Amino acid sequence: MWAANLKIPDFKAFDQRQITQSTKIYDHTGEVLLYNLGENLRRTVVRGDQISRNIKNATVAIEDWDFYNHHGVRPTSILRAFINNTFTTGNTQGGSTLTQQVIKNSLLTGEKKYSRKIKELVLAFKLERAMSKDDILSLYLNESPYGGNVYGVEEASQMFFGKPASDLDLTESAYIASLPQAPTYYSPYGNHKDKLEERKNLVLRRMQELGFISTEEEKVAKNEKVSFLPQDNFTIKAPHFVFFVRQYLEEKYGKEIVDRGGLKVITTLDWEMQKKAEEIVKEFAPGNESSFKAKNAGVVAMDPKTGKILAMVGSRDYFENENDGNFNVTLAHRQPGSSFKPFVYATAFKKGYTPDTVVFDLPTQFQTTCSPIATDPANQTNPNCYAPENYDGKYRGPITFRSALAQSINIPAIEVLYLAGIRNSLSTAADLGISTLGNASRYGLTLVLGGGEVTPLEMTNAYGVFAADGIYNHYSGIERVEDALGAVLEEFTLSPRAVLEPQIARTISDILSDNIARTPSFGANSPLYFPDADVAAKTGTTNDYRDMWVVGYSPNLALGIWVGNNDNSSMEKKVAGFVVAPMWRKIFDAISVNLPKESFERPIYTYQSDLNVKPIMRGIWQGGRTYFIDSVSGKLATDYTPIETKVEKADYDVHSILHWLDKDNPLGPAPANPAADPQYLFWEMPVQTWAATMGYLGVTSTMPISTDDVHTSTSRPIVKIISPGGGMSFKMSDRVVVTFLVPTHIYPLTNSELYVNGIFIGGGDASRGSLSFVPINTKLLPGTATLRVVVYDSNKNRGEVEDNIVLIE
Repeated sequence: MWAANLKIPDFKAFDQRQITQSTKIYDHTGEVLLYNLGENLRRTVVRGDQISRNIKNATVAIEDWDFYNHHGVRPTSILRAFINNTFTTGNTQGGSTLTQQVIKNSLLTGEKKYSRKIKELVLAFKLERAMSKDDILSLYLNESPYGGNVYGVEEASQMFFGKPASDLDLTESAYIASLPQAPTYYSPYGNHKDKLEERKNLVLRRMQELGFISTEEEKVAKNEKVSFLPQDNFTIKAPHFVFFVRQYLEEKYGKEIVDRGGLKVITTLDWEMQKKAEEIVKEFAPGNESSFKAKNAGVVAMDPKTGKILAMVGSRDYFENENDGNFNVTLAHRQPGSSFKPFVYATAFKKGYTPDTVVFDLPTQFQTTCSPIATDPANQTNPNCYAPENYDGKYRGPITFRSALAQSINIPAIEVLYLAGIRNSLSTAADLGISTLGNASRYGLTLVLGGGEVTPLEMTNAYGVFAADGIYNHYSGIERVEDALGAVLEEFTLSPRAVLEPQIARTISDILSDNIARTPSFGANSPLYFPDADVAAKTGTTNDYRDMWVVGYSPNLALGIWVGNNDNSSMEKKVAGFVVAPMWRKIFDAISVNLPKESFERPIYTYQSDLNVKPIMRGIWQGGRTYFIDSVSGKLATDYTPIETKVEKADYDVHSILHWLDKDNPLGPAPANPAADPQYLFWEMPVQTWAATMGYLGVTSTMPISTDDVHTSTSRPIVKIISPGGGMSFKMSDRVVVTFLVPTHIYPLTNSELYVNGIFIGGGDASRGSLSFVPINTKLLPGTATLRVVVYDSNKNRGEVEDNIVLIE
């Protein structure tokens, strides 16, 4: 009975319903409105005879192929949707005809209840009896969403093509018919134009299959180039970020809920940071374009401790039509250049390599089917040969991992990738959140120079792992989502995942913030240098100068910047440190000004004093047999030689790193047959050539024969405590003056130190003969206390003496 009483909806109420139930997107405070999806709603209703037959046919072909034959519903589609929704998880599948969609869009809520579906079916039958097919189709076309705040085919036609819906040609109609099912995803102003093109072609194919057009018309329309008008500048803040969030919401909740569900969306965006980032990008953009032919830029700022997106600038200006400003480059796949190198070095550190491990920066041929002589003319004409150059054309000989990464030298990085392994390096990148690289079989040794493609969003997120001591927090733009009644649909939850050992993350941070190691290439005062803060940074420039990057971080801010051209054209042949770094630095300073200053946790390096670690991994490249000398006497060190004057040396027996270790087990035994490694000859030959040029070949042992005679059992200073006498008592508030005498010493005295119960109290000039302290001002407690006076001479010989006193309350 209730079904008979259901009335056909009043379609004039459509506009008001859309506005009152519109979704609103806010910044992280919940106070700054970024976008009201219902604000400035655009919809122009036209009669059916004012709508092109092309758009009518295109819509029927893609949305409801049997529209002209059914009576409002298709039972088979309903059954298929019921089975899918009952037995699968994820988004529900619709079985709606165009008639049902008119009912759903006009009267009913978007709730997924079977009672609502029954109402929809009943009303669809009634509407089919009350109106003609063409009128129902016109209602649908007047009410469908076509992206942003645009509803109805007339408004869409004017916005996209500047013409009324009656004048739409076949290709234009196919594009517009492609949009309603996912207008944000398929938007011609978004990041999925390739998918829009695919769907447009699907519409045309369906039209041909249904007899609406001929095969020849389909072919012509597929190949026709259509120009979309520039996007209007409507009221919106942080547009790239807003549409990033909107797409996420549509994928999770469905576009109907997003369009009409009245959601309140609190995002992670910091509007103050966003404004500053946008302003600085606009400030630098004209100069980058005129000086470097770099028209576009993208910025992502994140909190590495949470993964929350703080700012997202997808182009120099969202509404700048000439440069395709609505395209969000932070979500685009771009080559990372040398900014990929930290993932490779981190992989090497995981295998046991150290920051002091030495490789050789020399002209090297890496393709084992070519001549091992990098400069061989035969190699120059063989496209398969691979002998890359450094960005500055220089070669540095032996260089540590630390210096090679800090200075972004290419040839050592390729060697490190070989040592670390391509598959292992890709696995590390994937663990850190890089999802776009695919299978290892796609790559060779060029991977370390940015041979794959990544997104600025994921790169910034991945660098945040280094900032967070190896903890990965997946990026998020959502703080909280509420429905129209205030119920919380989702809320940000921290989901940390340990993906890298803290020691390795800290090592990367230590290197990327090491200004001394970076200085030879970047200078002592580059934009990457922060004298009063812990900030790590890495540049990246692709070989063809199509992409330039700086990605950097402090413990509480990760900031990635990409500069280039959307059409993938090359820029001027400059490195990113010159083009991008000034803008990156200004943004970093501007958005971090109110963040607390935090310091990186320092890595603990134990390998330097571990003689079980091979010399080549402790910075010694001269040879594999080492010995210690005393730096003062120049003779062999003894047990009396102070650690400060011990220097490890090696007999000259210069080889590449592959001579000394198994690349897959660097901490294990040396290889019995180094030449078995396919790269051995190709690395060894340039090293031997260099060693001969430098005069290192044929050098006999330089190990001294005599031993250190500066530091002996008799050369140490002899120290005596004059006062206080043994067992004397002092109040905790008394000043204790310790006087001492050094009656015997060979070399001039330098400094003295005082320890009490092993705690360093202070030091001074040894010639003064006294040191003092007040117990209450130290960490000492009442009771017996052991005084220890240590005296040094000019050659680091050390003499010491102890005595006891008693401390009382």
